[in-house]
Amino acid sequence: MADDDAAAIAAFGYELGVLKRVRRTGWWHAGVRDPESVAEHTARVAQLAALIAVEEGADPARASLLALWHDTQETRTGDLPHTAADYLVKPDPRAITADQTAGLPPRVRDAVRDAVDEYEARESAEARCASDADKLEMLLQAVEYRDVGVRRVDEWVESARGRLTTGTARRIAEAALSTSTLAWRDR
Repeated sequence: MADDDAAAIAAFGYELGVLKRVRRTGWWHAGVRDPESVAEHTARVAQLAALIAVEEGADPARASLLALWHDTQETRTGDLPHTAADYLVKPDPRAITADQTAGLPPRVRDAVRDAVDEYEARESAEARCASDADKLEMLLQAVEYRDVGVRRVDEWVESARGRLTTGTARRIAEAALSTSTLAWRDR
């Protein structure tokens, strides 16, 4: 690897670090004072995507990879809540990714762009699993916030439930609504 290529990847790595500081802004509307970061959200999305993919007969590694890249564009835009949709044109994730990766070595650039393109197209089983994992993670987070006293999360729960496409994700969502957020301690 050439020094310039290594430097480009290092610079992109620093940009990706911004996701640890970008907060998921929609939760402020519900009264969450310190919502999770985009990076924290993404970690659980990638894990859930793999689990959903296993159950759906899809490639868990690919689903997880797609999930890892699904919100990386927010280093450039921040996390835009759905209430911004009436006032802004939604940025094209593919265009942002193209800008973000323009200086990367071709194989790296193409791998990231291909992952974002596949996720956005929602045509592959892996992309559908990753997309469902994104919604399911939001539902789990809403239930966790409700569990610690945030009362206005029902719209996030219902929005997530209504947008799930795989049978696996729908079953997990229903189970999550009747399972204690601390049930894992008893298993």
